[in-house]
Amino acid sequence: MATNRTILAHQFDDLEQQHAAATSGMWVFLATEILIFGALFAGYSAYRVFYSHDFEEASGRLNILIGAINTVVLLTSSLTMVLSVHAAHTGRQQALVWFLVLTTLLGTAFMVFKAIEYYTDYLDKLVPGLAFDPDEWRNLERPADPGRVQLFLVFYYVMTGLHAVHLTVGIGIMVWMIVVARKGRFGPDYYSPVEVSGLYWHFVDVIWIFLLPLLYLIGTHSVHDLHF
Repeated sequence: MATNRTILAHQFDDLEQQHAAATSGMWVFLATEILIFGALFAGYSAYRVFYSHDFEEASGRLNILIGAINTVVLLTSSLTMVLSVHAAHTGRQQALVWFLVLTTLLGTAFMVFKAIEYYTDYLDKLVPGLAFDPDEWRNLERPADPGRVQLFLVFYYVMTGLHAVHLTVGIGIMVWMIVVARKGRFGPDYYSPVEVSGLYWHFVDVIWIFLLPLLYLIGTHSVHDLHF
């Protein structure tokens, strides 16, 4: 176990002050991230009001099964992240490492499912500029404007893609935390890196909870949408 002297940065008076600074810094960072996603949510919501039918038709073609699976995966990863913080706080080193590993594996599973989803989107011709058939949308029972459908899909890829980037960063952080945790550096006196990393991980999970209804649940899905 590392001593207080080795884990206390020179600019702080004690570990409590260092912990408070790290936590405050993460909250400030997350506030800037909220501004980024908030702008996307606001833009999406505005177009959703004006082009509700077209957005609903496009949403109905998204892979709701994978979206649901990924929701369960991320919610479970939030649980393992909480358990990681608790293990660090109570000094259970082996449990800490295993919970961090589980969190990392669940985050990786999410990315695998997301890659599969993007591939199925390509097969279903839901990629503007790469695989998209405008006539398919004009020939629906209730025709949708292809341009507006593509607008929805652009929002879909930008928002889920940005979320995937943040999750990839989170996975990298978890890998680093595992390496450090295996050295026995965290314990009851020093666990702020685990806690701060947990704040970031939970933020990524919360963003997905907003993306799920905005993108996947506004359209009408049939049993044919439940596929990989």
